[in-house]
Amino acid sequence: MADQTHVLFVEDDDVIREATQLALERDGFAVTAMPDGLSGLAAFRTDRPDIALLDVMVPGLDGVSLCRRIRDESTVPVIMLSARADSIDVVLGLEAGADDYVTKPFDGAVLVARIRAVLRRFGHAGRTDRADESDPAATGGLLTFGELEVDTEGMEVRRDGQPVALTPTEMRLLLEFSSAPGTVLSRDKLLERVWDYGWGGDTRVVDVHVQRLRQKIGQDRIETVRGFGYKLKA
Repeated sequence: MADQTHVLFVEDDDVIREATQLALERDGFAVTAMPDGLSGLAAFRTDRPDIALLDVMVPGLDGVSLCRRIRDESTVPVIMLSARADSIDVVLGLEAGADDYVTKPFDGAVLVARIRAVLRRFGHAGRTDRADESDPAATGGLLTFGELEVDTEGMEVRRDGQPVALTPTEMRLLLEFSSAPGTVLSRDKLLERVWDYGWGGDTRVVDVHVQRLRQKIGQDRIETVRGFGYKLKA
């Protein structure tokens, strides 16, 4: 297991849990599968997995609450599973700290692709695939935007001199904004660059992460440009 990516999978439906576990294991993942939120939390604390895959509606401790507990203790990537694409549970899961979500029923290959996409960006939280010498995030250094300081080499952020704790996804999002301050970045472009979506994705993922980032670096630091996207105020 030490050489494999370890997935914590929390799902109360026996058929889905067993079938998904087998599919993930066939793709080379080591999987700990739990039927409820409380056993999932215990397994997380014991095993310290590389990624958590949480169904929203599980007994004992629901997936959203479990995500909050995990996020209080770790920046490990979290993907939520939701039965309905339009469910408020999707937004609640993202607000709780999830990095992405997948709608059920899902194709096994799609789920694996989404897991690998999340793991890729977490493995390279300090750089983007498009980085070049003209990109401040690539060349390194300290970027300053008012009271906000972004250390692109040390992967540290400070606001008014105080450290700001960001998840790797939030850090990648901030690096995208700070590499082009004052430039409007569309939601689709952010999905492509930060979430590694080579296909269309739900822009709510971007909106909720921008909201979370604003809470940490200042509500006015990222400006909404209606009909176009977001930009970082220089």
